[in-house]
This record gives sequence, C-alpha cells and structure tokens, in this order.
Amino acid sequence: MTASTLALRNWATPLTIGAFLLMSLTGVLMFFELDRGLVVVAHQWLSWLFLFGAGGHIVANLKPFKRHLASRSGKAALLGAGAIVMAALFSWGLITGPQLERPIEEALISAPLSSLAAVSGQDFRTLLDRLHAQNIPAEGQETLRQLSALHGVDENRLLGLVFLPD
Repeated sequence: MTASTLALRNWATPLTIGAFLLMSLTGVLMFFELDRGLVVVAHQWLSWLFLFGAGGHIVANLKPFKRHLASRSGKAALLGAGAIVMAALFSWGLITGPQLERPIEEALISAPLSSLAAVSGQDFRTLLDRLHAQNIPAEGQETLRQLSALHGVDENRLLGLVFLPD
C-alpha cells in the first residue's frame, strides 16, 4: 500500500461513513415525512459529501472494487441499480408530491397577493399587514415574484410569510 493510498483512505473512509449516516438518517426522516427544518436541504446538498467520499474510497480501493464489479454479484448489483435508476426517471402514470412542488410554487409566486390571501385562508388586509410588518410594502395586486425583485427578499421567505403561522 502506497503512502498516497493510505492518505486517501484516511479521509475518504471516515467521510464516506459519516456522509452515509447523514444520508440514511435524513432519508428515513423524509420517508416518514418528518422533514422539518433543513432536513431535505441537508439531504440534497450534503449528499455531495457522500459522493466525494465514496469517490475517494473507490480510488483508494480500486483493485478490490474492480474485482467486486467483475464478479457475478457485482454485475448483478450494477445492472439492478441501473435498472432502478432508469425506471425511476419515469412517473409510470403516477403523480407524486415532488412532481407537483415546482409548478405549485411557481403558480403561488406568480399569483397576485389578493389571490394568495384567499388560497391561504386569511384576510387580505391581514396579509398586507404581515408584509408591511416585515418592511415589505404592498398594495395587493403585486406578485411575490415582483415583491422579491423589488425588495431583495427571497421568494421562499415571502411564501413563508404568507403560509406559515407566526
């Protein structure tokens, strides 16, 4: 074993283990819809740590890795994983929550505040007062997209002001 391989293993293996635990825990939380706070964001963005660590781990263990992939079970695992990824790229007629999130968010950001008040089940004046309390003056026909650009406030922050309780 070379010094560079040992050095690679010294950071790649612990990073892979730690990132795997993070991905597993956040994935289980998401599965059971306990994805409050930054669980989904952590899962999505910190998965790059897992990929980086796993890549380093593979490089450090390239010979055994190739041997595993050349085996019958290694080939079956690759084929199975590839087939699952390919199948997952299609909706198969199902409509899922993640598919709906982006178009719903776009519709809400593009809707006039008067419509958002009705959709969120609050009084229109109350919504305007909540925005004014955050130094975001609005008259009512603006959209959250317009308010975001005008006042430099993130669109998600504005959606939170509309839909999340105080």
